[in-house]
This record gives sequence, C-alpha cells and structure tokens, in this order.
Amino acid sequence: MRKPLGKVKNPSLAKKLRRKLSIRAKINGTAERPRLCATKTNKHLRVQVIDDVTEKTLLSVQTYGKNGVSGAKANREGAKLLGVKLAEELKGKKIEKAVFDRSGSTYTGVLSVLVDSVRENGIQI
Repeated sequence: MRKPLGKVKNPSLAKKLRRKLSIRAKINGTAERPRLCATKTNKHLRVQVIDDVTEKTLLSVQTYGKNGVSGAKANREGAKLLGVKLAEELKGKKIEKAVFDRSGSTYTGVLSVLVDSVRENGIQI
C-alpha cells in the first residue's frame, strides 16, 4: 500500500493511516490464506477477501448494493449476518483459513463480532 502524497491534515485520520500502514507491513494474504480487509463506516460494513500475491479481490461482502446482505447495518447484528454470509462464500471457494486486516480500526465492538461470527462458522482466522 502506498502512502498518500502530501500531509494528512486531520490528526485522527493521520493516526488511522499510520496504524493502517503499520498493520499492512506485517500482514500478507495468499491464495491459500487470503486477507480479510474490513471497512466500517457509520452506515455500512464491507469485507473484501484479497489475494495479495496476484493482487486480486477474490470476493466481497457488504451491507449495501445488489449483492449486499439484506437487513444488515453497521451494528453488531449486521456484523453477525455479514460474518455468516462471508463464511458461506469462503467455504464455497474452498478457503478454510484467512488473515484479518482491521484497516487501522480498533478491534472492538462491531469488528470483533464480525470476526467471531466468521470463526463460529468454520473459518480459521
């Protein structure tokens, strides 16, 4: 991941970017063990399954759009539904292990519920 050109003026966004770059320096996804990149906003959740070797997104699950999980929002209940759907799609692609990338966000609340839901449905993280 490349650093942005110029300085990030918002201090909280600058800290988040620094954490994100620090995490990405240590985490790498492969075809056998892809990277689950979770993004949370106030309204929506999005999880991408990425193979960093070939630089391809294998699949994506989100709370919006035509392929979105119906009834899911950016809360704990929505994270559980998203985790179940993500685990089903990973099993459909015969992927049993993955690496979690929290993208600079803290590992509490919605993100921890999301990962626990994926683990409960048979994916090793």
